[in-house]
Amino acid sequence: MTQPHLRHWRHSPRLSRRQALLACGLGLGLGLGSLGVPLRAQGAAPVWADWPVLGGSLFRYFGLAIYRAELRVAPGFVPERYAEHPLALSLAYQRSLRGRAIAERSLEEMQGVAERSGRALDAQAAPVWLAAMENLFPDVRAGDVLVGQHQPGRGARFFFNGKALGEVADAEFSARFFGIWLDPKTSQPALRTALLGRT
Repeated sequence: MTQPHLRHWRHSPRLSRRQALLACGLGLGLGLGSLGVPLRAQGAAPVWADWPVLGGSLFRYFGLAIYRAELRVAPGFVPERYAEHPLALSLAYQRSLRGRAIAERSLEEMQGVAERSGRALDAQAAPVWLAAMENLFPDVRAGDVLVGQHQPGRGARFFFNGKALGEVADAEFSARFFGIWLDPKTSQPALRTALLGRT
């Protein structure tokens, strides 16, 4: 898939949450599960809170501090098979960003990893994933913390400032999303190295 397709998605009308769910469940027939679904409030701490921190680093873009990333992993984690293991990635933002911009950049990075690794994104799934992320990701300010939890074979759950935010019940989405940081073909190999505790 080429970069112009991404530009088309970014400038096409934004799908509503209802449209994204209908496209997933009825129109596309991709078996993507529920997208952008809010989670019920939970009293207990999330399971990843007890996992050890493997590594972390401050991510800068053109010299500007964007977020501090931290990776927590369940026992038995193997970096080369990250998609097979439970993990949680925490992003503590250092500046204000729009949720929609975060979603768009995430899809661009997923596409970049796919192109570099020769594993293209599904042309129908990608815009639905974008709509799901736009519906989930909030606008952030300095000090806000967004956490993504990878559930192998199930999908991704997201938390914002300690509270359950929502989930994307699609295993392929989750593997691709966390590959932004953990795939060997990431655009930020130094950050990947730091997250894996290899510095």
